[in-house]
Order: sequence, then C-alpha cells, then structure tokens
Amino acid sequence: MAMSYKVRFWDIRERSDRRKGFEVRWTVNGREKSESFLTKGLAESRRAKLMTAAREGEPFDARTGLPASELRALKQRTTWYVLAREYIEQRWDRTPGNTRRTLADALATITPAFVEPGASYRAPRVLRRALYSWAFNKNAWKVDASEEWQAALDWLQRHSLPVGELDDPDVLRRGLDALCRKVDGTAAAAKTVKRKKAAVNEVFGVAVERGYFAQNPLIGLRWTAPEVADEVDPDCVPNPAQVARMLAAVRALPGRGPHLYAFFGCMYYAAMRPAEVIHLQKSQCRLPASGWGLLNLKGGVVTAGKEWTDDGAVHEIHSLKRRAVKATRPVPIPPVLVRMLREHIGSFGVAPDGRLFRNAAGNYIDASAYGITWGRARARP
Repeated sequence: MAMSYKVRFWDIRERSDRRKGFEVRWTVNGREKSESFLTKGLAESRRAKLMTAAREGEPFDARTGLPASELRALKQRTTWYVLAREYIEQRWDRTPGNTRRTLADALATITPAFVEPGASYRAPRVLRRALYSWAFNKNAWKVDASEEWQAALDWLQRHSLPVGELDDPDVLRRGLDALCRKVDGTAAAAKTVKRKKAAVNEVFGVAVERGYFAQNPLIGLRWTAPEVADEVDPDCVPNPAQVARMLAAVRALPGRGPHLYAFFGCMYYAAMRPAEVIHLQKSQCRLPASGWGLLNLKGGVVTAGKEWTDDGAVHEIHSLKRRAVKATRPVPIPPVLVRMLREHIGSFGVAPDGRLFRNAAGNYIDASAYGITWGRARARP
C-alpha cells in the first residue's frame, strides 16, 4: 500500500451534462482522483473533509486516493475469516511446510472464537477440521471443500466478526482464551498456547502493515498466558551412568535397536536435535581412530506432512534452526561418540546420499519410529 503526503486539491468542477454534475478533484503523488455528487453542497463538504485530513497530516493512498483513516475504516469491514485467509495466501509460498501447519493450527483454533456474540456452530469439530485442512491450507484449494466442510465455512462467513470489532479487548481475550483449550474443552499445553499466540500475533502485525489497524491491538492487552516451564528439573535429567544404561538397552532391543544406538548417542553426546541426526551424513563427520572428533552440521530433516509441502513429500530439509540457509555448526564430539559412529558405519554402512541413519526402506526416520524404540528401552527392567 503506497501512501503519500503529496496531495493537491483543485476547484470543484461543474459538469451540466452529467446526473452527478459536481466533481471533487485532487491528486495524490501526481495521480488524479475524483468523486462526483448531485449537489454543490455535498461536493464542497467532501472536499473540505479531504482537505482537513491532509492538513492534519494524514497520508493518502496513491491507488484509491483516500486518506489513511478512511481506507482503514473500509478495510475494517473485512471479516477476520477473510483477513486470515489473505494472510495464509500471502505467506504460503515463502513458508516451510511445518510452519504452514503451525499457522493453520493456530488460526483454526482462534477463528471460531471471533464470531458474533452468541453464535456457535453445531459441529465444532467439523468446523475446526474444515478450517485446518482446507480454509487455511492453500494446497487444498486446488479442489472444492467437501459438502460438510463447505456448510461449516459458509456459516463462518456469515458470522465472522468484522476486523474493526477486534479492537475490543473483550473480543480479543475471548479469542486468546480459545487458544488455551483443545476442541474437547480440556486445557492445552502451555507451550502450545505460546506457539499459537505467536502465530496469531504475526497475523495482526501483517494486518497493521496492510492498513487494517493503526497499531497491533494485542499490544498492551491485559491477558495472561499459561506459564511455560522453561527451567529444567534436575530430577528429570539422567546422569551419565543412567544414559549409558539406556543406550545399552536400546542396543539390546531386537530389530531397529542396534541401528538407533548411535542415533540416540548423537542426541546425548553432541546435543543434536533429532532432525539434525536424521540429516547427518558421513561427509559431515570427522571420526579419527582415537581422541575427539567433529561433526559439521548443515541442516535437519523435518516431518511436515504431504498436505503441507509443495512437492507432496512427507519430509522437508531445513537449514539449521534460526540460522542462514547455508550456515553450518561445528560440534566437537567425545571419543565415546566417535567410537559409536565408527561402529555404526562399519555395521550398517550409509545410504546412497551418505546419510548414517535411515529406516528399513532406506528413507528418512520418522519421529514415531525412534520414539517407539526409546519407549521400549525405557520399559526394559
């Protein structure tokens, strides 16, 4: 939205050959704008209003010719549902699949709360699924929504609040409170609430940039989110002896246990994220015959879901978290992990692309697979 303070006004022009014969004319950044009225009095009133906005220092939109306050008032007639879908469409192409899913989840949670007072859809689970799987998933727009989902979305379009009403603190609190509950009404995890609120806050931030609000209405709102326990409980942290026993238990499991022995070793001894371990390739490893080694991490493999990726693949390769696309992170590793990785490569080799860890079919390991293995190891006496 191009705004400009370069506004010039002309005299009212009378045009007797037209039904609305009195024309208000002005320019915004050199672009001519006009509005026609039935009487000269109406035209003079409109001209005076525009001139007052210019004198008070309001910028004008170069495309429509309207002052910022009028343009914002027009935009605020847009419903929250329409605004949220505009945001998804704008953000989609430059967003990884996992983030797309997070945004859809947050918007599908808060959108049913931003409706007219007393409005409630008869099948909230259907509405939530329609929002998450279709309305806020641009990939799904290639085909029409099912009849059941379309009925839910039609209801929402009729009852979704205009953006202008989201300045009301009570309305905002109602929406944020919805983030704290699951569909069944039980409390959501504090970290889930924090993640969803961050996504919603970003939508409001972009709405400010696009002229829907003068400022983010969430700023200064008196609302307290559930506390997130960031401190680590020392009683829950295993000591080296306990970790050694757990890794030995993993190794002793039949089937995939031996293959994942070094996988969990990387998570403990190198403090690697699971996504980074899944992506680890032999070329990234310096594994001397003795002493300390080095892993040069270059990214991770994230399970996004085929509904959320551009190519329909379940997994996506990402850069290191919160780092540039080509950034690397060198991690020194102790001799014990060097031995584990050397033994792993000697026993299982590597995938054609050099990856150390893979599932039985040679593909990326899913969180469910290594999660089950770890659970079985913990259950062993």
